[in-house]
Order: sequence, then C-alpha cells, then structure tokens
Amino acid sequence: MKIQLIITAAALALSSCSAVKAVTAGTLPAAGTAKQSVVLDAGHGGADGGGVSVNGVPEKGINLNIAMGTGDLLRLMGYDVTLTRTEDISIHDKDAEGLKEQKLSDMKNRLTLFNKADSVCVSVHQNRFTDPKYKGAQMFYHRENEEGRQLAEKLKTRITGYLQPDNERETKPVDDELYLLCNCKNPAVMAECGFISNPEEAALLENEPYQRQMSFAIMTGINDFCVESGRISKKNAENGSSS
Repeated sequence: MKIQLIITAAALALSSCSAVKAVTAGTLPAAGTAKQSVVLDAGHGGADGGGVSVNGVPEKGINLNIAMGTGDLLRLMGYDVTLTRTEDISIHDKDAEGLKEQKLSDMKNRLTLFNKADSVCVSVHQNRFTDPKYKGAQMFYHRENEEGRQLAEKLKTRITGYLQPDNERETKPVDDELYLLCNCKNPAVMAECGFISNPEEAALLENEPYQRQMSFAIMTGINDFCVESGRISKKNAENGSSS
C-alpha cells in the first residue's frame, strides 16, 4: 500500500475530495518497476518570457512551477522524468547568437528531448487573448498523432474534473504551426492550462496552491494515458500499489 498512501497524501495536500477518490479507487503505476519515460517542457524561459498576465506576471515562471511540480509527482510514482529546463533559462546552444538564432536553437534542443525513445511528452503553457472573458485549459496535439490525441483527452478529463468543471473548450488538432508537436515522434501535447488574460484565472494560475493542483491533474492524466495505452500494465500497477 506504500505508493497508494504517498499519492493519497499528495491528493489530500491539494484539498481535493475528488482527487482522493480517484487515486484511492483508480489504477496506480508500479513504483520502482515501471520506468516509463515522461518529458515535461516548461514553455519559454530566459529572455523569452512568453505571455504576460493581466497582473504583469510572465508566463515562463508559471509554466516552470507547474512542470516541475508535475515532475516531482511522477517521480514519486516511479516514472523516469526529464524536464527541458529546471530554471529560468533558454536551452539554446552556447554559440547561438542573436535572439532569433537562440530561439531556433532552443526549440531544436527541446525537440531532441521530446524525441527520447518511447516517451510521453507534455509542453506546459498558458493562454492569453485580447478579450479577457475567455478562460479554461485547452489541449493541442498534432493532427496525425493519434496517441497525442488520446493523451490530450486524458489531460483534459483530469483538469476539468478536478479544477474546471464548467470548462467546455474543445481539444484541438494542429498542423505544422506548433514546432514541437509537428516534429515529435512520441505522443505529445501542448497543455494550455488557462488564460492569463482573464483576471480570475490569472490570479489562480499565479497562486502556488493552484499550480500544485494543476500539476496533480496533469500527472494523473499522464498516468491514465500510460495505463490505458499499455505502457504500464494494470497487472504491474496492482502489484506496485500493494507492495
């Protein structure tokens, strides 16, 4: 029961009754036996701050906090986790000169990590729009990546179930406009966790407890996908939860 107690404690820390029910009743991965690779990308970083919230908070820091929180939870559950960055930096090559070349180098290096063999990949971002009324998380995947679509649906289900029950935003396929999704050989999703242009949602996303809750929702969505796609067998998961 060790792994189940750990994850139940994490759910309780998020003050979410539905989260507690899900992790105690659902299938858990086998800690220490199923080393499924997950690559988490905290969008932007360094000189590239991404969008700026209505409160003047750059997107890059929100992305990093959520991605790192997700990574910590996944490691607790026995996953092999790679983060594209763990601090406020661009990961461009040292010899890249100028912002344009550095951005291109940064994206290529993120893609190299996303293409780690047999990985599940999620890029964490925040949305923004000129009209502040829009809110809610939304998942994007490449149109030709069927496993990416399945992963996106699992993430959407968990985020809406735990945090955004009124969110009816559709999961959307993209073509070649998103570099990481277009060129990734693994199941990959861009998770826009909410709109930082919406005052109410921006306040939540800038808040550490809500960031932890978002991390938990993303973690459980990734785990759902890994179990249901056969990357982690239910038999191994049951063995791991009872050890």
